[in-house]
Amino acid sequence: MISCRGRLVTMDETWLYHYDPETTQQSMEWRHSGSPRPKKFRVQKSAAKFIVWIFWDQDGILLIDYLPKGQTINAEYYLSLLVQFKDILKEKLPGKVTKVVLFLHDNAPAHRALANQKKLAYLGFQYLDHPLWLGG
Repeated sequence: MISCRGRLVTMDETWLYHYDPETTQQSMEWRHSGSPRPKKFRVQKSAAKFIVWIFWDQDGILLIDYLPKGQTINAEYYLSLLVQFKDILKEKLPGKVTKVVLFLHDNAPAHRALANQKKLAYLGFQYLDHPLWLGG
């Protein structure tokens, strides 16, 4: 059995949406104590959305990356993220990079690309297979 203590890092990506909520200051108004409260409008998602990657370990977030507008999600972009992540590990957690780093990510095609698997090994990451999710 592999000891993961202090060596495990993981990542995931998700879509985020822009919201335009009213601030507390904007929604305040003077009214008489007997008058009805103003109706609140429902906050709607705006048309803008973007994808974000978050890398973390047992102690917290190490890297957050937002896909630039117009950029395509592909193996090449993910390779650049892995290199950036390794540099951050060297800077923030120099003790972690002296050991083999156990790296867990999902089975997305960009993650499973052969070039990325080779790059993970080159960077000193040991890839851990993502467990199957059987739903529920």
